Amino acid sequence: MIDLIRATRVPVVIMHMQGAPKDMQVDPQYEDVVAEISTFFEERLAWAAERGVDRSRFILDPGIGFGKTVAHNLTILNNLAAFRGLGCPLLIGHSRKAFIGKILDIETAADRDVATAAISALCAMNGASIIRVHDVAKSRQAVRLAEAIRDAR
Repeated sequence: MIDLIRATRVPVVIMHMQGAPKDMQVDPQYEDVVAEISTFFEERLAWAAERGVDRSRFILDPGIGFGKTVAHNLTILNNLAAFRGLGCPLLIGHSRKAFIGKILDIETAADRDVATAAISALCAMNGASIIRVHDVAKSRQAVRLAEAIRDAR
């Protein structure tokens, strides 16, 4: 895809995933999930730079739910600043994910929108530039409220 990236002006998302879709959730292991994902991003950004694509073109997605356990996902969400330090916008795609269901014992994905909105507010407050959600209205309300609290004098 590097030729296509060079030929266009569109932003490009780099998403981390351990394994392949068919096996990514089979016992994912990390020594330090945040450090390993950061290293992955640094390597990909350096590779692109060597091929003439500036890092300003990239958006980083740590891949919530893609080859991660519940604990890994929570650690990532609790350490968004580490990824923001790489100098690229940060995208978080947490909407209705299975880890929310496991924590809250909510089987039906569509019933996880309130929890998704809570995570959206936390992500926005902690440096996420883009959040990908199914129910935009609920997350927008949560983010606006969190911003109002943060900005209160």
